[in-house]
Amino acid sequence: MASSSTFSILLGILQATILLISVARTVTMADPSPLASEAVAMVESGWWSNYSNNASERCQWPGILCNTAGSIIQIDISDASNIEVGDRFGKLNFSSFPNLVLLDLSDRQLGGNIPHQIGKLSALKHLDLSNCGLSGELPPSLGNLTQLEYLDISYNDKINGSIPQQLGNLVNLVTLNLSANSLGGNIPPFLWLLTNLRHLILDRNQFDDSINTIPQNLWNLRRLETLSLSSCGIVGPIPSALGQLLNLKYLDLSENKINGSIPSEIGFLSNLTLLHLYNNKLGGSIPFSLYQLTNLETLYLDSNQLKGSIPQNIEKLKNINFLSITNNSFTGHIPLALCRLSKLESIYLDKNQISGSIPSCLGKLFNLRTLYLDSNLLEGLIPKEIGNLANLTSLRLSQNKLSGSIPFLIGNLEALRFLDLTKNRLIGSIPIEIENLANLTSLSLSQNKLSGSIPSCIGNLSNLYNLELDSNLLKGPIPEEIGRLFQLSNLNLSFNELSGSVPILSATKLRIIDAGNNCNKISPDPFDGNSRLSPYMCPSPVTNKANSSTIPYYIKIFLPIAIFSTFSILGYFLFSRFKLKNNSVSVQPTKNGDLCSIWNYDGKIAYEDIVAATEDFDFRYCIGVGGYGSVYRAQLPCGKVVALKKLHRLEAENPAFDKSFKNEIKFLTEIRHRSIVKLHGYCLHRRSMFLIYEYMEKGSLFCNLRDEVEAVEMDWTKRVEIIKGIAHALSYLHNDCSPPIVHRDISSNNVLLNSSFEAFVADFGTAKMLDLESSNRTIIVGTCGYVAPELAYTMVVTEKCDVYSFGVVTLETLMGKHPEELLSWLSSPTSLVNMRLIDVLDNRLPLPTIPLVAQNLVRIATLAFACLNPQPKSRPTIKEVCEEFLHGQTSLGIPLRMISLLQLVNREMHIGGRTETCNA
Repeated sequence: MASSSTFSILLGILQATILLISVARTVTMADPSPLASEAVAMVESGWWSNYSNNASERCQWPGILCNTAGSIIQIDISDASNIEVGDRFGKLNFSSFPNLVLLDLSDRQLGGNIPHQIGKLSALKHLDLSNCGLSGELPPSLGNLTQLEYLDISYNDKINGSIPQQLGNLVNLVTLNLSANSLGGNIPPFLWLLTNLRHLILDRNQFDDSINTIPQNLWNLRRLETLSLSSCGIVGPIPSALGQLLNLKYLDLSENKINGSIPSEIGFLSNLTLLHLYNNKLGGSIPFSLYQLTNLETLYLDSNQLKGSIPQNIEKLKNINFLSITNNSFTGHIPLALCRLSKLESIYLDKNQISGSIPSCLGKLFNLRTLYLDSNLLEGLIPKEIGNLANLTSLRLSQNKLSGSIPFLIGNLEALRFLDLTKNRLIGSIPIEIENLANLTSLSLSQNKLSGSIPSCIGNLSNLYNLELDSNLLKGPIPEEIGRLFQLSNLNLSFNELSGSVPILSATKLRIIDAGNNCNKISPDPFDGNSRLSPYMCPSPVTNKANSSTIPYYIKIFLPIAIFSTFSILGYFLFSRFKLKNNSVSVQPTKNGDLCSIWNYDGKIAYEDIVAATEDFDFRYCIGVGGYGSVYRAQLPCGKVVALKKLHRLEAENPAFDKSFKNEIKFLTEIRHRSIVKLHGYCLHRRSMFLIYEYMEKGSLFCNLRDEVEAVEMDWTKRVEIIKGIAHALSYLHNDCSPPIVHRDISSNNVLLNSSFEAFVADFGTAKMLDLESSNRTIIVGTCGYVAPELAYTMVVTEKCDVYSFGVVTLETLMGKHPEELLSWLSSPTSLVNMRLIDVLDNRLPLPTIPLVAQNLVRIATLAFACLNPQPKSRPTIKEVCEEFLHGQTSLGIPLRMISLLQLVNREMHIGGRTETCNA
């Protein structure tokens, strides 16, 4: 009986349990849980449709982080390349994510406006929508995110309107970054009530400059560490209340219309490491209290109306490494205390009224890389101790009253790239020790009283592109060695007492004036004013040919591209036919062959399927036409979309192209690299032949840069990655292929982009395997405007030819157009003095305000100019370029907007750090 009773009890418990489970299931179906709502919202948004629609696995989807209960707490798809949000941004039901604390969609092209319902993310603490291509006004519903600590909506240049007052509700906000937009109105006063704010960045907006001043109640932001209001149209003085922001580390008020003086209260900011006040209307002297900022590393006061002298107590700035007070009205002497700032790397005191002598103790600043003292009233000797500055790369002492001779110890500055001593009162001879300056690119000694002869050792300065010795008392002949300076593009020896004959400048890039078939002089004449100098003799015709170009720009760009493309297509198809006839490539005929695999399908079946896929090569499927063939878009039976390079029938039957096609097949079957277009297969048929390539949705880099919509979508971050992809592909060809492969026609038309703007190098129709036992002399191939200059007369193809072409494509990517004009400027470096990097960057994109992006642009531009070195041996290898991309980033030291092209050419903006190998 006991057993029966026990059994009845257990049975009752089991039935009750089943009933409870049934009820719970019914309730769940009738009233979905928050987890179910999340799942539905995830699927309906369509954000992850390219990845998965199985919502039960959503916590494993890329960019998703869940808590232990399975609820989503983070969505970070900033680096998830297989997720495309686009105009589906507003389709996410934000109210279904009650536990979401982080939403990061930065660097994704979202488009459209910020949806109002984003304000329903009640638990959100971190929101990053920077660099997303957003437009419209900031929704007031952002003020509902009261838990928000981090808000970054920067770098969306189409966001306009004013900052909504509702942002004043974000009392927990720590970081607010609204820079690089088109926000107008005034800087709202409620910002100064966000007492938890630590980082406030509003750079590069369009606030009303007529009434926009910094209010006195700025002191409310007691915890502020970053205050950046650069280029916001601010007028009026700097409020003294600024001195109460004791936690401030970064203060940037540059490029405004701020007037008055620098308040003495700024000395209270003991944690300050960076102070940018340049390009304003500040007057008066630097307050003595500023020198109490012992943690200051960068001080930038350029282009104001400051005056007074530099006091001795500047020595208190013991951590400073960048000091710039250029273009003010400072007087007095250079204080000896400056010599005690041992961490200094850059000193810019130029364009002032500083007098006295140059302190010899500056030679103790062993970390110094840049010393600009030009355009002052300095006098006396150039101290020989300058020769101790082994790291110095740029020395400018021009337009002063310096006397005496050039110290021979200047030959110790082996890192020096730029030396300018013009417009002084220097005497004596040019020291022969100058031959030790192997890295020198510009030597300017004009308008002095130098005597003696021009030392022949100048001809050893192989990197020299600018040589100015005019308006001196130099005598004797011009050394023939100058004629062997391959890179020399600017020469001025005028108004001296030189005699003898002028050497033939056959290796230089000086511009020759052609009179009929015979040149008669260089313009402007670098030898004018030397009465005992015989007339200039023309260089050889080969050099003239190499240095002349009368082909119109559009022909140089488009015609060679068409010729190259058709030559490549012609080569592809003929070699495939040759392979089939000779059975040298194993093609396995099968009626069920897989068209998406390489080499393992029947040619006839492939042809019939492709005819069907393109509707017998209907023009609607054609995406490119050349002189010898056409490119079609086709979807194969397996669903894969491919690009077909189809050769015209007559060319396909021409055996003269067999060798090109054979080389194309051989190269491409051996190449396996993520940044090189994949070859899926080929088809041989009695009517035609074609190659089957991976399809690139965006087409060529050339076309994308010239499309207004695509060019804007291709932001700076994408362009940096495009350039890196090209470099890695070339590094693979040059270093990981045996024997190495030279592409020989790197151009923007031969760089293809997929839907994510990732770059792939294409078209090896003119590639040539380097055989070290055979001659590399051949006809000139490649696209005009991208071909290395030495090919015009050496006819020798090397990897350095690809490096030059890479440099052109790199500049084209940064500028948004072919850099033909800039390339001509490189032949005359003096034209680069007043040309800034931002003047040539693609103006369809806003200037970057994110430091890392700006650093990448400067690094890449510097490398591009190095690759464009006219002397092949002076160019870096593509592997070295690739390694530079892997180096640790270093601070620019000066703002992007102040960097000149001449600094990049001279490599004054230092790049590099740790050493790694290029992972191709």
